[in-house]
Amino acid sequence: MRLYLVTDEELLQGKDLYATVEAAVRGGVTMVQLREKESSTRDFVERAARLKQVLAPYHVSLIINDRVDVALAVDADGVHVGQSDMPYPLVKRLLPPGKIIGLSVESREQVLEANAYDVDYIAASPVFATATKTNTLIEWGLEGLSWIKSVSRHPLVAIGGINKGNAEAIFQAGADGIAVVSAIIAASDPEMAARMLKGFNVFSKVKVEKLFGGI
Repeated sequence: MRLYLVTDEELLQGKDLYATVEAAVRGGVTMVQLREKESSTRDFVERAARLKQVLAPYHVSLIINDRVDVALAVDADGVHVGQSDMPYPLVKRLLPPGKIIGLSVESREQVLEANAYDVDYIAASPVFATATKTNTLIEWGLEGLSWIKSVSRHPLVAIGGINKGNAEAIFQAGADGIAVVSAIIAASDPEMAARMLKGFNVFSKVKVEKLFGGI
């Protein structure tokens, strides 16, 4: 989850989805979420199956946004759900053992509630305001991330408005990983964009290890 790519076809600007994702993986992306808000179920399944083939040689996990049925159809590695999607207990019951489940949290109440769930990570959404997600309750900010880290028992992924200018500060605030959309998908060179974000990622991890003797 250290560098988590979320797809958005509207931001591709004519680039090929699969080539863009593969380039990003070469640049250091460690997990990919396929998000398809407008596609038909058939198209979603076809994209998911093809993207799984692209990721397989790199051993990078494929996460499906929202659609448990699509994840099951292609045997994806997991599902990410928001607060208005299928409830976590039902997702857990439907997915086979060992599948990854991620959950978006948009309020302090939701963070605390998630402690009762056996999710694999929570995603603080959004850290900063972003045009790719406007139907949110709050903007967490760096102080919000620090608070989540202090009370949550789950790994923390930060998403929303993340770029090379603020990635290091987000890790310092307590995030275990960063999820990005436009910073990679809309980049003219997705591989280089991922490498730059990965550089902040590695730098922050090394700095923490030097300070605290390993994590």
